[in-house]
Amino acid sequence: MARVTLQTIADRLGVSRATVSYAFSRPDQLSDGLRRRILEVADELGYAGPNPTARSLRLGRAGALGMIFSETLAYAFADPYAVGFFQGLATAAEDAGVGLCILPLPHGDRRSETVRDAVVDSFCVMSLPDGHPALAEVFARKLPVVMVDEPYVPGHPFVGTDEPTAAATAARHVLELGHRRVGVAMVGLHDDGYTGWASQERQESALFEAMRRRRGGYQRAFEEAGVDWSGVPFYEVARNTRAAGKKAGHALLGCDPRPTAILTNTDVLALGVLDAASDLGLDVPGELSVVGFSDSAAEDAGLTTIRQAKREMGEATGRLLLSGAAAKPERLIFPHELIVRTSTAPPPRSPRR
Repeated sequence: MARVTLQTIADRLGVSRATVSYAFSRPDQLSDGLRRRILEVADELGYAGPNPTARSLRLGRAGALGMIFSETLAYAFADPYAVGFFQGLATAAEDAGVGLCILPLPHGDRRSETVRDAVVDSFCVMSLPDGHPALAEVFARKLPVVMVDEPYVPGHPFVGTDEPTAAATAARHVLELGHRRVGVAMVGLHDDGYTGWASQERQESALFEAMRRRRGGYQRAFEEAGVDWSGVPFYEVARNTRAAGKKAGHALLGCDPRPTAILTNTDVLALGVLDAASDLGLDVPGELSVVGFSDSAAEDAGLTTIRQAKREMGEATGRLLLSGAAAKPERLIFPHELIVRTSTAPPPRSPRR
């Protein structure tokens, strides 16, 4: 049996090949009745549609946004912050009739072929460490690029949060409540898998720019309040999981003197710290105050946190990529908000040691 082509369908209906092609690629150019007739004949003849690879080559576009993400694919669908951002990005893509291709580059994965071989029309680069080889491949492709959260690359659009100010807002909240024995738990400083106490040098040499700046915001608030940052217990974890937060919580709450407040740079870690406090029989917020970051998984737990405009950031990124504005070095900084719930209060008058 001869292969069915667009021309076969055109001959059957007595229309041009271009008209048949429009039924698959530009349906808005045809009446509903004509398109329906074309699709009915195509189905009758067993024609599923143009070859997508050939169509991409012919049109010079893939019909998809590339989303480079510094975690595993499974994590992309589990992390509340990522999910919120992806929802916004997907909304912009759907409105434009294009797809979304997620390109995971988990911590420690330094391959660049994932980017080189991606069949996409543009790139959203989210949270890559400084100097990652994939960045060179991204820019070598000469496609529209928007950077999200980190790193900031001069000459390219950037979408993010004012990290130092947001972190300082969280720190000032507990300091203004009267806390001076404050611990910090953070994820996302390095991609070497380390979990444990982080020295000042390790903190300052963090590979991830956004987390480096967020930590700097904490430090600034402490120093403004007259608290020596070098004396603040700082615990780093390799993964953003509740279990990692619980481990950090136990480590920090094992300090002598024990902190009366703990700052975390994600809500997920904060939930783990709450688990550790429960294990130790500590009342929150009577004996321990806990603050998260992003307002992704916080409300049900009564967690005080910093709210980020996750979905709005995703939509803005998509619209920059799809509108052609990605060619302009625009810098979009979205507002943050301190959301005070029931996990913070003034320190106890006579804290248990």
